[in-house]
Amino acid sequence: MLTPQAVTVEASARDDLHPSRALVARGHARARAGLVRDALDDLDRALGPRTEISGVDLATALATSVECRLARGELSTAMARADQLVPLLDAAGLVGATAHFGRGELAAATGDAEIAAGHFVRAGRLLVDDDPDLLPWRPAAALAEVRIGRRAQGAALARAHLAAARLAEAPYAVGLGLRALAIVDPRGDGIELLREARAVVSDLPALRLTAQIETDLAGGLMLTGGASDQDEALTLLRGAEEYVGREELWPLQGRIRRLLDRLGQPARPAPGEVMATLTVSERRIARLAAAGLTNREIASQLVVTVKAVEWHLSHVYRKLGIRSRTGLAGSLGL
Repeated sequence: MLTPQAVTVEASARDDLHPSRALVARGHARARAGLVRDALDDLDRALGPRTEISGVDLATALATSVECRLARGELSTAMARADQLVPLLDAAGLVGATAHFGRGELAAATGDAEIAAGHFVRAGRLLVDDDPDLLPWRPAAALAEVRIGRRAQGAALARAHLAAARLAEAPYAVGLGLRALAIVDPRGDGIELLREARAVVSDLPALRLTAQIETDLAGGLMLTGGASDQDEALTLLRGAEEYVGREELWPLQGRIRRLLDRLGQPARPAPGEVMATLTVSERRIARLAAAGLTNREIASQLVVTVKAVEWHLSHVYRKLGIRSRTGLAGSLGL
């Protein structure tokens, strides 16, 4: 996760003279917290045609947008945002480093691990302040190095990041480092590293990182074959499944569903998939009912009969697998 401290939520949110900067700061903070849909709303507004941002704000907005779009499987939009980073690659300091980091994220997602590693290392060289919580280039580079067969280099990068993160007492960065080390270092105890990573980030607003760690941990537990480990893996996957479905993080959701299939467990439909099964009328009535309106109030607002509302709701309940309106909000992801 891109975490440049140069754009802080507190400072930017108070700056009424720079609304675009405030949007970048809030979008970045939401992305780190795992609120990907909300983050993209802020970032797209900040990058709109009528806004003016430059320097680290622009680099941060674009790189964070690339990361969020990739998390949702929106490759074409991520590529378009990454193209906007190209003019910033030759910039000095944090601006250039952030641009290289964003381009590296795209390269890694499209399978160009060699190019990705180059961008991440370049990002590290451009940083004046190599704070592990500023721009976590080492964990990203570690994963890229392993994909191109340089496991020793990858493990060294992960260990260097983790050591610096512990020294800085930066829990988010520690969680990233532990997860990376669990993946890239075959000599370590991956399961214990992931358990520690989960514990470190448990009290942080880091929903996406937590879901990634829990999915990795579930995969590791499934390899042990023990019944209790399988049960724990299922619990972890169900928790991650609920979050990624709500945020529509399709690549991670696909991995979770493959692991659930190996456990012989059915995947639960995401709210977006559930909504797709409803007609326009059913969707409108379901949302109003979930908001607390009575059948008569819904009928009055939509200018239909109460019986028509009841009929549509009965179909909604059947499609969602619920018995009453009390289950609507949860089923619709509201």
